Amino acid sequence: MKKYQFPEGFLWGGATAANQIEGGFDEGNKGLNIADVLPGGKERYEILLNPGFDFEIHLDQYHYPNHEAIDFYHRYKEDIALFAEMGFKAFRMSIAWTRIFPNGDELEANEEGLAFYDRVFDELHKHGIQPVVTISHYEMPLYLVKEYGGWRNRQVVAFFERYIKAIFNRYKNKVKYWMTFNEINSGLVMPIQGLGFSIQKEEDKYKSTFQAYHHQFVASAIAVKACHEIIPDSKIGCMILFAPVYSYDSNPENIMYALQEEQLFNYYCADVQVRGEYPAFIKRYFKEHNIELEIQEGDLELIKEGTVDYIGFSYYMSRTEKKVKTDAEASQGNLIGGVRNPFLKASDWGWEIDPIGLRISLNKLYDRYRKPLFVVENGLGAYDQVEGDGTINDDYRIDYLRDHIKAMGEAIEDGVELIGYTSWGCIDMVSMSTGEFSKRYGYIYVDKHDDGSGTLERKKKKSFFWYKDVIATNGELL
Repeated sequence: MKKYQFPEGFLWGGATAANQIEGGFDEGNKGLNIADVLPGGKERYEILLNPGFDFEIHLDQYHYPNHEAIDFYHRYKEDIALFAEMGFKAFRMSIAWTRIFPNGDELEANEEGLAFYDRVFDELHKHGIQPVVTISHYEMPLYLVKEYGGWRNRQVVAFFERYIKAIFNRYKNKVKYWMTFNEINSGLVMPIQGLGFSIQKEEDKYKSTFQAYHHQFVASAIAVKACHEIIPDSKIGCMILFAPVYSYDSNPENIMYALQEEQLFNYYCADVQVRGEYPAFIKRYFKEHNIELEIQEGDLELIKEGTVDYIGFSYYMSRTEKKVKTDAEASQGNLIGGVRNPFLKASDWGWEIDPIGLRISLNKLYDRYRKPLFVVENGLGAYDQVEGDGTINDDYRIDYLRDHIKAMGEAIEDGVELIGYTSWGCIDMVSMSTGEFSKRYGYIYVDKHDDGSGTLERKKKKSFFWYKDVIATNGELL
């Protein structure tokens, strides 16, 4: 078996998001965020794409699994001890904006929220684990959504600046790795999560979406500059959802279509945050869709000055595109569309499994940007079965992760600079896309189910012990 050489100090670990693990949604003076009003089950995906969503909680109609989640808010010490047992070097997590500023537009930060993350960071450092913190991970304050219209509104930039300066100053001695907006480009398909609004029927979706993006690019640049000033030895990155786009065949029309889809989805946001300028290809797109951005004086200079130190990205699947496709060809499982790839198998949720696609992604990103890369999400959502003796034999997850880690090893041999790997869902949690507990990613099983039942007991899966060996041998023992 081939052995791979991962860099010394490689950041092995796992990844989570506050709204999917913490619970305690109304504790510690926390305000409501977008995730708090998204119900669990099949309704969630429909709501994410529904222009009529009212951003209210309807307890008589739906259940809301994010409200308790897996109760990391009270159990973080237990969970961090388990991460330490696996040998984690890094733990990717997010700060809930509404724990720090409950409505988002307050002048003063909430001390209870600040103190909670102090305790979490202290616990991580006690076990020698480096926190990797996402500043905004699909949990925009609901008040900013309902009263200001989300990132459509330029005022939100100032609120975000107040938020980031509060956390940088508070945690400057505890957090060295940061990322700005989680999967920033996902707003192109699901604006509720990342941009804080749903497109209304009478609204020009192109104008609203790309204006909101401009505001986020300005906010990201402000965050990068502030992070460097307040925490000189810090590293701050962007975070994109990367899915390489393949042409369905060698038809030049399909190849061109795939290229254009990849440019817009994979590179538009990254180009601005990494290169510090709008890419050349977007000018034609804006012209064809009658988009004229409102750009204030100094914005473009600020964006140029506030480029990121590294590129964090999620990788779950590739995407295959055909210019003209039938309903029968459509890939139903992949959230980002495309047609079914006949060469790939799919997960229980229809997400196509493509380890080589991760190597392709790493090479494409490094060739384009020449910046350090960090795979901050990758994993397999699957149904896990607890056996009669209490074991969970998730060999399918081990196979998936092994193949993707091998792909990273190959990319490193290709010359790619890769600094870490935090697999998604190191502990079972609420699914972002469907709000289910049954879609499990973790090395640690949590006794919590879609109907709300469960004891929240933690159990180690077979993959727990496998990943422990991977980390202990720095990727040699796969």
